[in-house]
Amino acid sequence: MCGIVGYVGNKQAAPVLMGGLRKLEYRGYDSAGVCIQNGRLTTVRSEGKIAALDLKLAKHHLQGTSGIAHTRWATHGVPEERNAHPHRDCSGSVAVVHNGIIENFLELREELTGKGHIFHSDTDSEVLAHLIEHEMEAGLPALQAIRASLACVRGTYGLVVIFKDLPQTLFTARMGSPLVIGIGDGEHYIASDPSAIIEHTRDVMFLDDGEIACVSSEGITLCALDREDVPHRIQHLDWEVETASRGEHAHFMLKEIMEQPQVIENSIRGRVDLIGGRAVLGGLDDVRDRLKEIDRIVIVGCGSAYYAGLVGEYLIEELAGISVEVELASEFRYRKPIITERTAVLAVSQSGETADTLEAIVEAKRKRALTLGLVNTVGSSIARATDAGVYNHAGPEIGVASTKAFVSQMTVLSLIAVYLGQLRGFLPESKAREVLAGLHEMPELVEKVLANRGQVTRVAEKYRGMENCLFLGRKYQAPIAYEGALKLKEVSYIHAEGYSSGEMKHGPIALIDKSFPSIVLCPQDSVYEKTCSNISELRARKGPIIAVTTCGSMSHVQADDVIIVPHTMEALQPILTVIPLQLIAYEAAVARGLDPDKPRNLAKSVTVE
Repeated sequence: MCGIVGYVGNKQAAPVLMGGLRKLEYRGYDSAGVCIQNGRLTTVRSEGKIAALDLKLAKHHLQGTSGIAHTRWATHGVPEERNAHPHRDCSGSVAVVHNGIIENFLELREELTGKGHIFHSDTDSEVLAHLIEHEMEAGLPALQAIRASLACVRGTYGLVVIFKDLPQTLFTARMGSPLVIGIGDGEHYIASDPSAIIEHTRDVMFLDDGEIACVSSEGITLCALDREDVPHRIQHLDWEVETASRGEHAHFMLKEIMEQPQVIENSIRGRVDLIGGRAVLGGLDDVRDRLKEIDRIVIVGCGSAYYAGLVGEYLIEELAGISVEVELASEFRYRKPIITERTAVLAVSQSGETADTLEAIVEAKRKRALTLGLVNTVGSSIARATDAGVYNHAGPEIGVASTKAFVSQMTVLSLIAVYLGQLRGFLPESKAREVLAGLHEMPELVEKVLANRGQVTRVAEKYRGMENCLFLGRKYQAPIAYEGALKLKEVSYIHAEGYSSGEMKHGPIALIDKSFPSIVLCPQDSVYEKTCSNISELRARKGPIIAVTTCGSMSHVQADDVIIVPHTMEALQPILTVIPLQLIAYEAAVARGLDPDKPRNLAKSVTVE
């Protein structure tokens, strides 16, 4: 996903826009650009990161109190200046920034070229500027020209349009790609993510699909693409400005790893009733009766959210006695899933905007399943589309590689498992109290893991030259092995594979030699002895072994390096064992001279297929 910022008001627009782009650079950093309205449309664009655009802007001294800006993650067209947004029409009267994909852009481009339009980029987005110009040349006013243009396109868009001849006015429209309008005093903001505007205002309005807004310094007019008169829906965000800045930390990824004790506290606050021995999830109370009747849960997610869902599968089956399946959302939507009215589909997504996960919910609703959301972003598309759900309350996660959101997802899934187990009369009170007490203790245990960061740093430094790594875990630890491998790949570009320990002899062990280390998750749990047997098999092939284990275990006897985490109940142990893996990935990236906040080819939220 790319980043969009728009501003109209009484300030100079360029500094506001650039400040917003810096907050959104984690959304895309192939190229960037701004366009200021000052009697004409002045556009400055640059290949590369925001710093490159800063250097170019220093030579222009742009003046004007309205404008749009964009930071790009390339889909159509290589990362070059000519493909950077904003894109303009032939006459220089219209400029657009766009997130999403216009699926029929080639046929539209061919049609417009036949009518005399000249294109200057390889992007699908430029088509939008030319379509709007064409409709205005036919006599339509700006709003109607945008409506008519969007009626011609197939695909997804988060769009902001600025016109040379309409001062102090922006237009914004949404279909499948998030947009939020920030409401100020005589000024308004537009962004693809609240983090870009939170320092200016916390009063916001999220656009729904099919809506379009005219945003001026005097006010906001909201309508739909196919009708007028859409009511305003203003929300107040509780985010602190500081949560969207690095503070004393070198990178957002490290900051967010270190925030995890507080994140867990926020995720369980008001939800753990130790006296009554209950999990309190008000977001699910409206569907209590339906939850009693379901006979199956399907968890859908992508990337780290999918792996969190795998932990949730173990939790819910063990604590609530409900059959659970976990599906990659990107595959779920193309299957013919067997879903009934007694199925609950639970979407897990940090952003709440993941395109494939949102489409999975659409499919589930079409088949009349109960739809639930576990998302971090208030007002996001999945939060609005589902029948009920639970927020993470993890605060904005800026690092592309998910850390605190993943831990928060596992924490909340633990609460959901207890809630369902109690609701359905499956979970004994003693077991519920044990889980809730473990969650209550978890922030303190995570603090202990982070206090021993030095042991992880030493291991990461020792293996900084590795080019391959195998992650192994069993039962609750298998998803953590998958997640650990993903983190290492994402930020350090080291080839890594995550496997269930029981699958090691079914292929991966062929890779093991003295230059191929393995990170083995082996806390003292119900499968500890079996995991130790896997360690012996690795040792016999002379493979270096890093053991992530709990105090008092004997796995260190066979391991080359040991990372100790505190012991907790088996169902909650993944919350602790994943943290050293996050730190190993971070330290490996830094040791290799890489920026873990901006891994190549990746963006934070994938809002297109």
